[in-house]
Amino acid sequence: MHIELVIAKLVTIGLGLLITYQAYKGYRMYDSEPMLYVAIGFLFISVGSVIEGVLYDVVGLSIFLAGTIQTAVVAVGMLVILYSLYGRIQ
Repeated sequence: MHIELVIAKLVTIGLGLLITYQAYKGYRMYDSEPMLYVAIGFLFISVGSVIEGVLYDVVGLSIFLAGTIQTAVVAVGMLVILYSLYGRIQ
């Protein structure tokens, strides 16, 4: 494993989790349902940013399958954020 890649992945997930936390705080503070969806979306994107390496190196999946799962997780996160922007707000 390359230490530079591990450090970059840790920074990426750390930033993603910080954004997730801030969005969740915004949801709690202002009772804003779209912010909850932003938090959930960024959580998926953050996990998706590192899951490929874990699935490939630790679990032993093929790089193709690990990449497919990563792409699906990130896409779900983006869809959730998109819903926060265009979904029905009551």
